Amino acid sequence: MIDIDASPEIIDFENGEVILFDKPLKWSSFDVIRQIKSIVPIKKIGHAGTLDPLAEGLLILCTGKKTRSIQEYQNLPKVYTGTLQLGVESPSYDLETPVTGNYPIDHIDDQLIRETVAKFTGEIIQQPPVFSAIKLKGKRAYQLAKKGKNPVLEGRRVNIYDFQVNAFEGNQLTFTVKCSKGTYIRSLVHDFGKSLGSAAVLTWLQRTQIGDFHIKKAVNFASFKNIVSGAKQVIL
Repeated sequence: MIDIDASPEIIDFENGEVILFDKPLKWSSFDVIRQIKSIVPIKKIGHAGTLDPLAEGLLILCTGKKTRSIQEYQNLPKVYTGTLQLGVESPSYDLETPVTGNYPIDHIDDQLIRETVAKFTGEIIQQPPVFSAIKLKGKRAYQLAKKGKNPVLEGRRVNIYDFQVNAFEGNQLTFTVKCSKGTYIRSLVHDFGKSLGSAAVLTWLQRTQIGDFHIKKAVNFASFKNIVSGAKQVIL
């Protein structure tokens, strides 16, 4: 495994390596793959779970024969830390699109927050955001949404194993969520705001953990480059 502590003499991308990568803000998950390929022309590489461009944090990459394990990593529970803004909504449920509505928040207090958090803990049915990479008849939902269409996406059953509010002040709420594969945190935030009798958009998100793999062990672009250049042999 290639993580922040790795200093291998031989890196075998062909037989397979697992890379813990810290995706920066505004990079897509495929941007990460393109940037890694600009350092080493790996023949086969994929990621185990997309992160939106406006999210940062842990991305697990698999190369060569280890790409067979991608599904295994995708099925692991994920942990996210994020911040939401109450009282506003947007079509993308985050700040990728402009705010289109403002709602009252004066009635929201600690007790209402606690009661609403409880409603979103456990198994829930979640509607994916229209600004998502889900395919409908060969087209990505976000492509249709950007053209002014309103694609109808089926609800999906997901598990919220833990939902903790870390701080709540004014219209800002910081949280940590542990959830199952396929959970859209943007949708969770949107639905949470509606359940409060208001609205909410996601303003910051970091994936900190996938299974037992933690962001603290992840490499960034510079450290990955140093690890590769320090190896005596790199097999592609």
